[in-house]
Amino acid sequence: MNIDNEIEYLKKVKDLNEGKNLKYTIYTMGCQLNENDSEKISGMMEEMGYSLTNKIEEANCIIFNTCCVRENAEDKLFGKLGEVKKFRELNNAIIAVCGCMMQEKHIVEKLKKSYPYVDIIFGTHTIHKLPEDLYNRICNSKSILDVLDIDGEVIEGLPIKRNDTTKASVTIMNGCNNFCSFCIVPYVRGRERSRAPKDIVNEVQCLAKKGYKEITLLGQNVNSYLRVEREKGIEFEEYEGINSFATLLRALNKVEGIERIRFISPHPKDFTDDVIEAIADCDKVCKFIHLPLQSGNTEILKIMNRRYTKEQYLSLVEKMKNRIPNLTLSTDIIVGFPGETDEQFEDTLDVVNKVRFEQIYMFIYSRRVGTPGDKMPNQVPEADKHRRFDRLKALYENQIEEQNKKYVGTIQNILVEGESKNNPEMLTGRTDSNKVVIFEGDKDLKDTMIQVKIVSEHMWYLKGEMI
Repeated sequence: MNIDNEIEYLKKVKDLNEGKNLKYTIYTMGCQLNENDSEKISGMMEEMGYSLTNKIEEANCIIFNTCCVRENAEDKLFGKLGEVKKFRELNNAIIAVCGCMMQEKHIVEKLKKSYPYVDIIFGTHTIHKLPEDLYNRICNSKSILDVLDIDGEVIEGLPIKRNDTTKASVTIMNGCNNFCSFCIVPYVRGRERSRAPKDIVNEVQCLAKKGYKEITLLGQNVNSYLRVEREKGIEFEEYEGINSFATLLRALNKVEGIERIRFISPHPKDFTDDVIEAIADCDKVCKFIHLPLQSGNTEILKIMNRRYTKEQYLSLVEKMKNRIPNLTLSTDIIVGFPGETDEQFEDTLDVVNKVRFEQIYMFIYSRRVGTPGDKMPNQVPEADKHRRFDRLKALYENQIEEQNKKYVGTIQNILVEGESKNNPEMLTGRTDSNKVVIFEGDKDLKDTMIQVKIVSEHMWYLKGEMI
């Protein structure tokens, strides 16, 4: 898509802001895709003459980038909007709300009715139009609604301000075609659209030249990259032999300067043999894979529209472990999906016992307006959800000590992230398997890859010594 028009508006707003020393703040909710969107928003804001501040009372523009996956996200947004109203009145700050939640009509209607002081509302498909919306708000002093219900195009060429100097996220596709019955994402981010291979490779090469060491490839269903285009005969330009997720991994593995490649989130049904082979063969691709389970019961998985069974999931894990040495796995699990019984929940615990995940992101099911799950009559009582959640949490925590012990005495490659948040005298970094490691060392080691010997294990981190 040609964004020359928006580049012109970037310049127009910058001219309007010349010499005014304006500041902005951005509050990001949700997943890494939201964080990546916020980096693009920050890039545009700084191109328009705004500088970032963490003090909301100083901001001339306050932006909320929302997520709608969890129910409490709405409460967070509305609470924050109540807090910033005074800044709108005191120093005429412009308030903008964007992100997934803005694709839900009932949320937009509530904003218009109960929070009329919100100046700009824009959706997931119109992030690139922020400069134009901001220009019109500054010049006309009218509230602006800029939300598209249709699937947006993939936008290239937006400025971006990254929050890290060593690790970077790279979106490779937008949207999702799976329509899991618990998930609102396909309704708010649209259908799958893959970025052109050349654009992805160019972005990663630029990151490498700037000194970035680790990239994370992002997508709602990342391992189906270019699948829709191939199946529907949609024309795309091959570049360096890239025509699938597996070939993309192999191409990026060749980029000099990049030392680690991660990706989220894949779907078990799309974990084809060529992807498994690529992970095994590519030395830079981390052998730590996020493989969402959601439920261990086949019947619940069917109601969730996940399109695999408990047995197929376990078979996939076995295949991956046999082919990929030192493979470690993380997962997502939803507790208390409509209709789930205690007996069916036992299947989830059984899978956790058999797979022994390195990390588990566990969620109590929350109803999302607009999803099939919200309309199901057999909602699980809250008390049952919490009881099951506590059982899962206890099982996982019992496994952590055993999982951590295998690291003691090993030598791990660590990407140094800087000072430990809990102990500034120590440095912190992560292993290939995403384990947090703290160790003593010179602060100049930040953003470098070093070897550390693990000397002790603790519940949520490992302690190491530099070699």
